[in-house]
Amino acid sequence: MARGSRSVGSSSSKWRYCNPSYYLKRPKRLALLFIVFVCVSFVFWDRQTLVREHQVEISELQKEVTDLKNLVDDLNNKQGGTSGKTDLGRKATKSSKDVLDDPIDIERREKVKEAMLHAWGSYEKYAWGQDELQPQSKNGVNSFGGLGATLIDSLDTLYIMGLNEQFQKAREWVANSLDFNKDYEASVFETTIRVVGGLLSAYDLSGDKVFLDKAIEIADRLLPAWNTPTGIPYNIINLSHGRAHNPSWTGGESILADSGTEQLEFIVLSQRTGDLKYQQKVENVIAQLNKTFPDDGLLPIYINPHSGAAGYSPITFGAMGDSFYEYLLKVWIQGNKTSSIKHYRDMWEKSMKGLSSLIRRSTPSSFTYICEKNGGSLTDKMDELACFAPGMIALGSFGYSAADDSQKFLSLAEELAWTCYNFYQSTPTKLAGENYFFHSGQDMSVGTSWNILRPETVESLFYLWRLTGNKTYQEWGWNIFQAFEKNSRIESGYVGLKDVNSGVKDNMMQSFFLAETLKYFYLLFSPSSVISLDEWVFNTEAHPLRIVTRHEEGLVKNLNEKQKPFSRIGGRKEGRSG
Repeated sequence: MARGSRSVGSSSSKWRYCNPSYYLKRPKRLALLFIVFVCVSFVFWDRQTLVREHQVEISELQKEVTDLKNLVDDLNNKQGGTSGKTDLGRKATKSSKDVLDDPIDIERREKVKEAMLHAWGSYEKYAWGQDELQPQSKNGVNSFGGLGATLIDSLDTLYIMGLNEQFQKAREWVANSLDFNKDYEASVFETTIRVVGGLLSAYDLSGDKVFLDKAIEIADRLLPAWNTPTGIPYNIINLSHGRAHNPSWTGGESILADSGTEQLEFIVLSQRTGDLKYQQKVENVIAQLNKTFPDDGLLPIYINPHSGAAGYSPITFGAMGDSFYEYLLKVWIQGNKTSSIKHYRDMWEKSMKGLSSLIRRSTPSSFTYICEKNGGSLTDKMDELACFAPGMIALGSFGYSAADDSQKFLSLAEELAWTCYNFYQSTPTKLAGENYFFHSGQDMSVGTSWNILRPETVESLFYLWRLTGNKTYQEWGWNIFQAFEKNSRIESGYVGLKDVNSGVKDNMMQSFFLAETLKYFYLLFSPSSVISLDEWVFNTEAHPLRIVTRHEEGLVKNLNEKQKPFSRIGGRKEGRSG
């Protein structure tokens, strides 16, 4: 119905009931009372109609004001970038479909916060300071060398949710108990995305320099890993002695995702300290890979750190390949999309052409999925890990210059998200298995049937909700959250499932459940101004890092001064565990 139209009668016809002659044959008192009643009713009806109309007009004016504010912000960014306190009134420029915080979202967000409190409280009670909690046996385990992985992974989640008491207690542990001098063979990748990323995010959010100091300390211990003939890093390093090597099972090769998923964190560290050495190490990796980057932008999962040559190995957007492609896009976003980092975007767009060549659709239901490639053959298999791709593609779709390309990739993202949601819906527990196979006439079937509380599908639902405003993605996310509550929550935390068909539980609460899964659930039901996609970019462990404009010289300025804190709302990976 057009604005200003009426659903019943016309203005002139309805007012005839207000004419006293209409009631001459009725008792006088009754007639007068009836006149008053009818007239007041029509006045009230007209007032309500006008209010509704004005609400629509106000909403449209607010949208126009928001668009103007975003335009001004964009102009300011082009003149040198912004930093400091986030304005909670600012909307994401990717979508003007942001809506007011509604009661259902508030209720769901509070339930997610309560889930975080349950997970954190269990960790605090049974595994404080250790890497991860084993909820069934009620003890901690140091699966990452005793670096407090869950605690550091949770810092920004606690801060964003407004859990101040818990955040401050964790902060004191970081300041007084976190020790990196460990005789431990650490994954450079895992330590970077969880520990370096977690500390930098806590710094960007709170402005507390203790987090930056600790990030510098652990990053310096990781730097010897890049001392190879090509600068492509070894993936394992002893934190105490600084000796680096690759795992034996790779045949001495470096892993693509492990070598191409430190760029965000180390570039940000250079920006915050003014010391270029971190940025130079990780950007050299991309420069080396770009020398022989194929036209389809697809690289095998093994890279020789001595020659830089890609080995004969699978190509996948799942385990050991995934986050390399993610960081090509996100480094470009984190640098505010300037010309100095355009080669990242160019490489990513090539990779999206390659991804398109791996797309197939199942029968009979036409689920869209991403194949894996080995040599000239394709395998109809997709990891749940690859369910980060719908969110990445949606995020990148807004950077295409051609509207047709933008719409094509956004549509692909939506199709893939539907498939990933059905990874969950297709099992008795409504939780997804680790990977799926597609067979002609049979659609999808679970391959490896465990679920370890992974976040990738929820991550993509978050991006698609933010970028399209389509509440369907919130509903899908809520269904998945309820399935976690039903199947994974126990008295002493959250556990994964050994089998999504039987529902048999395991004994591990992965650190990324608090860092990623619960954070993305919380943001899925938060206003778009909370960790705005205009101001923040998420690393692959869901740690938000501030966007800072990159110029040709590489750095905006030394950002080592005390950060202004972020204002809160009221209150990948590989065949690995993360």
